Amino acid sequence: MNPERTVKWFLQELQAFFVLSARAVVRIFRRPWYYREFITQLDKMGVGSLFIVCLTGLFTGMVMALQALIQLKPFAATSYVGGMVAVTMVKELGPVLSSLMVAGRVGSSITAELGTMVVTEQVDAMRVEGTDIITRLVTSRLKAMLVAMPLLAVVTDALALLGGYVIASGYDINLLMYWKSLSQFMVFQDLVEGVAKPFVFGFLIAMIGSYAGLTTSGGAEGVGAAAKRAVVVSSIMVLVCDFFMTKIFIVFR
Repeated sequence: MNPERTVKWFLQELQAFFVLSARAVVRIFRRPWYYREFITQLDKMGVGSLFIVCLTGLFTGMVMALQALIQLKPFAATSYVGGMVAVTMVKELGPVLSSLMVAGRVGSSITAELGTMVVTEQVDAMRVEGTDIITRLVTSRLKAMLVAMPLLAVVTDALALLGGYVIASGYDINLLMYWKSLSQFMVFQDLVEGVAKPFVFGFLIAMIGSYAGLTTSGGAEGVGAAAKRAVVVSSIMVLVCDFFMTKIFIVFR
């Protein structure tokens, strides 16, 4: 492929993505609100993802605690295991892992739904009826994801702390000791970081999935390819943005 043509195509796609994102964000504050669509999407994205993020948080917390206890035991510092699990999960692993799980489950679902509507000409029919496609199909999903993703990250963190305590209790660490170690490692900014990251990740997952869905072509095969592409791009962007957001929070610490 011609490198010049590739760069031109990439810049055109990037421009189209930012235009769609800007329009979707602006329409958050405009009527019509489509409350029913918002609640439906919130149920699919938030409640429907609870099981997978709970399992992710629980077992990640247990693994983190087990590894921390093994490393801390020779130094007689096992009482700090709760703080180590908390700071690692709240700042990094909780938001990232929950977002990756949601990207795989919800991102592909958004792309598949919108892509199917495009290839079956349902989107064209809605345009003929005068429906604002971006408001109804994109903004409603974006709002639902912006609400659901931080809450799912909080649930992941809470289950990780619970899983960490389950493992720590086997090493004669009581609940009070485990709880006190949290404040020794964490500050308020860590909590802010733990909520801000999934908020941004949720935006990326919703918009990448929506853009991939609305630009789908090629029938059923195109829908599958678009869903796969959306999951891959969303996962990569979550990891990339996590690095840059971490750097920003470190600078302003």
